[in-house]
Amino acid sequence: MSDMFPTEPRWELPGTSRIPFLAYTSDELYQRELERFFYKGHWCYVGLEAEIPNAGDFKRTVIGERSVIMVRDADGSVNVIENVCAHRGMRFCRERHGNRKDFVCPYHQWSYTLKGDLQGVPFRRGVKQEGKVMGGMPADFDTKEHGLTKLKVASRGGVVFASFDPDVESLEEFLGPDILGYFDRLFNGRKLKILGYNRQRIPGNWKLMQENIKDPYHPGLLHTWFVTFGLWRADNKSELKMDDKHRHAAMISTRGNAGKAGEATQVSSFKESMQLNDPSFLDIVPEPWWGGPTAVMTTIFPSVILQQQVNSVSTRHIQPNGTGSFDFVWTHFGFDDDTEEMTQRRLRQANLFGPAGFVSADDGEVIEFSQQAFESKPFHRTLAELGGREVGNTDHMVTETLIRGMYRYWREVMEA
Repeated sequence: MSDMFPTEPRWELPGTSRIPFLAYTSDELYQRELERFFYKGHWCYVGLEAEIPNAGDFKRTVIGERSVIMVRDADGSVNVIENVCAHRGMRFCRERHGNRKDFVCPYHQWSYTLKGDLQGVPFRRGVKQEGKVMGGMPADFDTKEHGLTKLKVASRGGVVFASFDPDVESLEEFLGPDILGYFDRLFNGRKLKILGYNRQRIPGNWKLMQENIKDPYHPGLLHTWFVTFGLWRADNKSELKMDDKHRHAAMISTRGNAGKAGEATQVSSFKESMQLNDPSFLDIVPEPWWGGPTAVMTTIFPSVILQQQVNSVSTRHIQPNGTGSFDFVWTHFGFDDDTEEMTQRRLRQANLFGPAGFVSADDGEVIEFSQQAFESKPFHRTLAELGGREVGNTDHMVTETLIRGMYRYWREVMEA
């Protein structure tokens, strides 16, 4: 293959500050990513326990491209099973949410318990015709050997993760102590309350959303809204932290004085005269569990972003569907002990985010435009050298260290 159409990514330097476009466009690499990041050795987000409060409640979702079901069992435990019938491989569950006493495949009516065990097979022992038994399953057919694929499940603070890999490390080891601390800050044991969902399909590679939330360079430049009202600016007090393997990260920021430009006057998109017709969008009330920071964006590789932006809290689930596309599902939530006033505040502030959010609409668009360029120029590369070429935690936002860290891990696992 010519240099214009390489089949393997070529890294210009030993590190990860220059990322080949091919990392975002190669079907072969994408299939390897699914296997090594989503189906083996990693915990992936599937949902919140609050989404399935009662016995029999279920939610259909995905890990990588595989359809799975998170379901509350009769004993109160949470199971995650693959949505693939053990008979002919049909995705038997079509509803996103619902309640069932068991799962039945409509194709041939094979039925399964909420744990995924096979409990019924029509005509297993055949049918009688003229005194003879006709057909049926073989005599040695054992229902215990033909259940649904059962995933390993870990739940912490009301958040449910699952893995196809039975030998995956514990969730706590997977997150590491620093990221676990920020996880527990948000999910601190209070009962969660679901407020609503947003869904969108973004025509870009799934890693671009992980990058986007590991990138403190762009919020004060791309997002005029953030800068104008002081929610996220380069001169805010801030920290960037990673786990030991550099796959997960937390961007921690403390809000400055809203509407005062400071260093941000250098930003061409800054509009000091911008005002809200409805000031209640910025009716921000500090909460005791914040412990100082007004915003913490945590990326759990490969599948989820945990967001706290002032009073708005949500999970953002990355669901890849091909090299150049992923579904992005936002689950907005609050806490069971929130006042009605706080619930309405969280809902109002959620309008900053989602497909048409004052802020997030920008991200979907730039990801789409980036993917278009990657596909037209497969021999080129991106640059992530703000703050140098090294990888490490920082106490400022003017760096792309988290992106470099993620690709250091990516290269190790992908053997790239």
